[in-house]
Amino acid sequence: MTNSVERIPDDVWAEVVKHMPVPSVDLVVRCADGILLAKRQNEPAKGEWFVPGGRVHKGERLPEAVERVAQEELGVGVSIEERLGAYDHLYDTSDVDGSGGKHYVANGFVVTPETESFSLDAQHSELSIFKLNSLPDLHPYVEAYLRDASINHGSAKS
Repeated sequence: MTNSVERIPDDVWAEVVKHMPVPSVDLVVRCADGILLAKRQNEPAKGEWFVPGGRVHKGERLPEAVERVAQEELGVGVSIEERLGAYDHLYDTSDVDGSGGKHYVANGFVVTPETESFSLDAQHSELSIFKLNSLPDLHPYVEAYLRDASINHGSAKS
C-alpha cells in the first residue's frame, strides 16, 4: 500500500475527470438496525442519500481502499463481508466544471462496522442508519447495490 498520496492538483484532476473513469469503492454498511446512508454535499448526486465511497489511490488494493474510505468518511474500521463487483456509474454532473459529467468504475462492497459510533466528514451533511422497511428514496445506483447484496428493503421499485 502507498503510505502517502499527494493531493492531485486541481488542473490535473480536471483533466482526469474530463478524460477518464475514476476507480472507486462504495460501501454498503450493514448495521444492527439497518443500512447506513450519507447525504452527499458535492456533485455528483448532491443532496442524495448514498452509500459512503471514494476513489482508489495509486498503489492501493481495493480492500485497503475500503478500510481507508471507512476511516476517512465514517471514522470507523470495517470488516468486508462481500464483494459485489464493479459497476459503471455515469453522471451528467461533476465536481469539476466543464468536464461533461463524471464516470466512476465503482467497486461495491458489503461491510460491517467495528462500532456504530460514526463521525461525519466534510463531504456529507448527514449520516443515518435506516431500517430496511423505511429507507428514503434511493438513487438507482444504491438500489443496484442493495439488490445485488440480496438486501430486501420492501421497495416497490425493481
